[in-house]
Amino acid sequence: MKNLLLILSLPLLYASCNNFIDLNPVSQQNANTFYKDSLEMDQALTAAYNALQSIDQYGGNGFSSFMEVTSDNTWNENVTMGGGAYASFDNFIVDPTNVQVEKTWVACYDGIQRCNIVITRLENNQEISENFKVKKQGEAYFLRALTYFNMVRIWGGVPLITEEVTNVNDAFNHTRSSAEAIYEQIIKDLEFAIKNLPASYNAENIGRATKGAAQTLLAKVFLTRHDWQQALSLLNDIIGSGQYELLNNFADVFSVDNKNNKESIFEVQFDKTIEGLGYMGGDPLITGSDVNNLPSENLLKLYEENPDDRKDASIINLGVQGWRLYKWHDTKGTNNGMGFNIMVLRYADVLLMAAEIMNEMNYGQSKAFEYLNQIRKRSHATEYTNTDLPNQELFREAIAKERRLELAFENHRWFDLLRTNKAINVLNNSKGASIYPINVKPYQLLFPIPQAEIDANGHKLEQNEGY
Repeated sequence: MKNLLLILSLPLLYASCNNFIDLNPVSQQNANTFYKDSLEMDQALTAAYNALQSIDQYGGNGFSSFMEVTSDNTWNENVTMGGGAYASFDNFIVDPTNVQVEKTWVACYDGIQRCNIVITRLENNQEISENFKVKKQGEAYFLRALTYFNMVRIWGGVPLITEEVTNVNDAFNHTRSSAEAIYEQIIKDLEFAIKNLPASYNAENIGRATKGAAQTLLAKVFLTRHDWQQALSLLNDIIGSGQYELLNNFADVFSVDNKNNKESIFEVQFDKTIEGLGYMGGDPLITGSDVNNLPSENLLKLYEENPDDRKDASIINLGVQGWRLYKWHDTKGTNNGMGFNIMVLRYADVLLMAAEIMNEMNYGQSKAFEYLNQIRKRSHATEYTNTDLPNQELFREAIAKERRLELAFENHRWFDLLRTNKAINVLNNSKGASIYPINVKPYQLLFPIPQAEIDANGHKLEQNEGY
């Protein structure tokens, strides 16, 4: 784990400020003398949020390669882009030496280390009030849980690191924990976050993790594990809180001028007016750019067969350039970045998860139809009745289709296929989901552990089966 080793062994030297926090960056501070007061701890926490902005997580080709390109939603037209590393996800030829696999692994552990610094240093600080401690730890626990949740769904069991690593040699000793152990830690972290995070923040702190964000993420964890009752209980609390609502206009949810709106539960923050804080991924509206994450013919066909407001708000036809992603778009700032946020959790997903779970528990519940139809009504799609969906299986299919139409490009599709056990069947029988014909094998439902990490720690990390 050579790259991970460097990240885990180095002290946190700086913390870039996000647009929801007005802080000066930390520069060249000694790790032993820093983190002594609430301001410095808040700067360290800002660095943990900043990790999500990495181009190898939410800020570029990182998570979209794993979560969208791999699915039937998007594809990669340029099979040589990045040495073929990105196209490999589309064509299911990812191997342990894939550079994007390595970079995303390292970026995730960078974020985990930053969270662990906050958690550990707050725990050991006797000068900071207990109320401040638990709130800030709650934010760090949420961020750590989100990162591990992404990792366990990508790789299965991974090294579980829950304390700040300060000794170089310690980084060589980590082996893979079971997926079950990772999930147990995620649940524990989120339960702490729910207990200690506020429901909302003032304008200066918009974008931080809230109680609702932790509840929504934990509900998604329980949904993934088919723990219907616990998931539904959390979702009912979110719906009943009145904290969130669907916006009247679907396109407004993603407008660069309407970030952190009433439908948003958690977004990764970007600000093109601040050097280094704009979204640095490709601009899909510029000729020749963003060839790594384009709407697939399969998704285009779905939108054409279901013409409602979501099509024009999600994709755009640029003529010679073809169809491009339009849900996220902005003009580039002077630092070459863009200013839109990336949505991670939003209220529409809450309603769709609740409807799905109700159907799994007992088909025909009126609330399940109500929640599903709230989503459809907002986009001027025809509402469903019991006659349209007369049984549990047809309701399942309707939910799956609705999630694609509603949540395309928001990094849900691959994981939806995994948790419903449909990935192999759907992808192997999908036309226009990839540039080349797809033949997914069972072992490819998990991605390979980066070979560089295995080699660097003396092969203590075991490779996933099949690679």
